[in-house]
Amino acid sequence: MNLIRNNLTFKISQTVFALQVPFYTISKINIMEPVTLEITILVSADKVWQYFNGPEHITRWNVADDTWQCPEAENDVKEGGTFRYRMEAKDGSFGFDLRGVYDEVIPEKLIRYHLEDGRKVEVVFKQIDAHTTKLIQTFEPEKQNPVQMQRDGWYAIMNNFHKYAEENA
Repeated sequence: MNLIRNNLTFKISQTVFALQVPFYTISKINIMEPVTLEITILVSADKVWQYFNGPEHITRWNVADDTWQCPEAENDVKEGGTFRYRMEAKDGSFGFDLRGVYDEVIPEKLIRYHLEDGRKVEVVFKQIDAHTTKLIQTFEPEKQNPVQMQRDGWYAIMNNFHKYAEENA
């Protein structure tokens, strides 16, 4: 329990309630828990790193389904470096640039970055053996879309990456 400027805050399950003293008003604030996805890829960590970060590779796997495309990718994988992936529907009905800044990079092991809207993402490249890598991706969901829809979309992209990496190793 924290006391901050006459506000009393306590956590119950996934929701934070704030009791304001002396006005006794109670407010409810939803907390978005990070989402973690894992996939095991039968490819060495150095190749997984290369396929995950090379712009020429990103454009070939970075889509949630076959109606979308990623025609452009820029990626400067270093602390303070930036990325931009153009995501768009193949029929031209919708598109956007996914942008972010790298906060921490340990080659073939870890990437931490934040997106334009401030959400944080972590990607762990865990080498299981010489030919197997576990990819663990954790992201903070945004508030506009249901968490399950976001989980499904990120997993679909991760699964496309998995297929691409194993087919090209």
